[in-house]
Amino acid sequence: MKFNHVGIPTTARFEGEIDLPHLKVTVSDHQSNPFGIQWTHYWEGAPVPDLGRTVAHVAFEVDDLEHALRGQEVIIRPNSPSAGVMVAFIKVAGAPVELLQIDRTIRNDL
Repeated sequence: MKFNHVGIPTTARFEGEIDLPHLKVTVSDHQSNPFGIQWTHYWEGAPVPDLGRTVAHVAFEVDDLEHALRGQEVIIRPNSPSAGVMVAFIKVAGAPVELLQIDRTIRNDL
């Protein structure tokens, strides 16, 4: 696993908003700052548990998402926020953790 970013949920608007309508979430680009901070705002009706809406998450890149999810408590099923990226959230010690698998043949910018 390799650290990717930390996501902080908010109900306020923020600079650099990126809407992801298919997931009902607005995010910021974690690469826009040297600390990997990503703001997240979940829309009404987003299929996200309260834990994801209210508690910051840490995200790690993994080589094989399916393998990394084995034996974990999945709280957000695998989905694709953008081309070449698959993510899922698990619950670890009461906190949300995001796991990302990035296809570098499609996304060499991440």
